[in-house]
Amino acid sequence: MSVETLSEQSEKAYALLKEDAEKIVKLIEVQMTNLTMPQCPLYEEVLDTQMFGLSREIDFAIRLNLVNEDDGKQLLGQLEKQVSSLHEASLDSK
Repeated sequence: MSVETLSEQSEKAYALLKEDAEKIVKLIEVQMTNLTMPQCPLYEEVLDTQMFGLSREIDFAIRLNLVNEDDGKQLLGQLEKQVSSLHEASLDSK
């Protein structure tokens, strides 16, 4: 595989992971706005499941050398910060 092809694949893999992280944020926003309280076990279960799934996707991409380990950790860290901010904002608005 050429370096250019590998680079393209890496960029595509990272973009897909980023899309999945954004989907999680949207899911949490919808759930907090319309469905349940953040203290609800269902909310926590959905969040835990989604975050775990994304972390496994990131680990897989790292093992395939499609994503740099630091970039993967940074993406997951950013998502955790966003979700935490959403949680705090929902508590403040109640």
